[in-house]
Amino acid sequence: MGSCLTVGPNEALVVSGGCSGSDEKTYVVGGGVWAWWFLSNTQRITLEIMTLQPKCESVETAEGVAITVTGVAQVKVMTDRDLLAIACEQFLGKSVGEIKTVVLQTLEGHLRSILGTLTVEQIYQDRDQFAQLVREVAAPDVGRMGIEILSFTIKDVYDKLDYLSSLGKTQTAAVQRDADIGVAEAERDAGIKEAECKKQMMDVTFLADTKMADSKRQLELQKAAFNQEVNTKKAEVQLAYELQAAKEQQKIRLEEVEIEVVQRKKQIIIEEKEIDRTEKELIATVKRPAEAEAYKMQQLAEGQKTKKVLTAQAEAEKIRKIGEAEAKSIEAVGKAEAEKMRLKAEAYQQYGEAAKTALVLESLPKIAAKVSAPLARTNEIVILSGEGSRVTGEVNRLLAELPVSVNALTGVDLSKIPLLQKLTNAEA
Repeated sequence: MGSCLTVGPNEALVVSGGCSGSDEKTYVVGGGVWAWWFLSNTQRITLEIMTLQPKCESVETAEGVAITVTGVAQVKVMTDRDLLAIACEQFLGKSVGEIKTVVLQTLEGHLRSILGTLTVEQIYQDRDQFAQLVREVAAPDVGRMGIEILSFTIKDVYDKLDYLSSLGKTQTAAVQRDADIGVAEAERDAGIKEAECKKQMMDVTFLADTKMADSKRQLELQKAAFNQEVNTKKAEVQLAYELQAAKEQQKIRLEEVEIEVVQRKKQIIIEEKEIDRTEKELIATVKRPAEAEAYKMQQLAEGQKTKKVLTAQAEAEKIRKIGEAEAKSIEAVGKAEAEKMRLKAEAYQQYGEAAKTALVLESLPKIAAKVSAPLARTNEIVILSGEGSRVTGEVNRLLAELPVSVNALTGVDLSKIPLLQKLTNAEA
């Protein structure tokens, strides 16, 4: 299955592909052709005239004068089958703008190269010859692209330094000079022929010489002005060249500075890596062992602390146990004392006065010890008495007074004890 495709006279249709893998291409201009679906590829290329406006700005001529030239060119894709195939190979699938750009760059390149071989006068005075030269030089190159140059004309020629206007002024001054010279010569000849007297001839000759001198002076002044202007332009061009050279030198220096900055950054990166390596080495050789030693000392300190705590806890437990034992011992002693006192109280209650008497007798030695304590510090006692039995009498008197004193203190009457009664009676 397929379809019939048609194309107008302003386009070319290219059909490629087909059955059995054919690589044959069909080029149709202003007609129709059969194309298979899914097997044939169809593309179009314009055959319309394309208008280009090449422009070369500030291009130096053979004399070094920078001028700007603009032109107008009419081009189109050639319809010859071989040249159309070349154009399709170069531009098929591109837009009209892209085709114009390629051809325009080619024309501008040839235009720039031709400008460098001509003088300003040749370009300005004979534009048609200049345009014809551009067509002749550029036609082979664009022809190899399948493009035909239909026409090329120079639109405008101008410069930024008023060189062309100065050139026109020079030509005008030269024509005026020639006219003045011609008039002077005609007047001189007429004066010579018509004058009959020497004075008239000398006046005419003097007038002619004066005008000729003036014309020559004007010419010399004009030449001097032209030379001054040319020298000024040359100085400006030289200054522009030196300025551009200085700018290029500045760019080179900036590039060198950027290279130095990049090298310095790399050096800084290397130094930072060396610092990291040194830091890691110090951590491995100094910090880690120090941390291990500190951890060891911390563990030993915690062990000593734990030991002291456990020792203190054991000592406290020991004191607590001893205190509990002493408390139990005191409690037992107290209970025993209480039981003893209870038994004594029961015995005292049971035996009555006899028990009280026994208690007093038990306390007498203690009382005597307390009373005689000051006498225990006495080294010697001397009793002065004229009679030898006086000492015995004093002792007996003290013994006789003892029951009275005890009775006064305790309320117990010792005189009722049989032993003391015997002592008392024997004294009596």
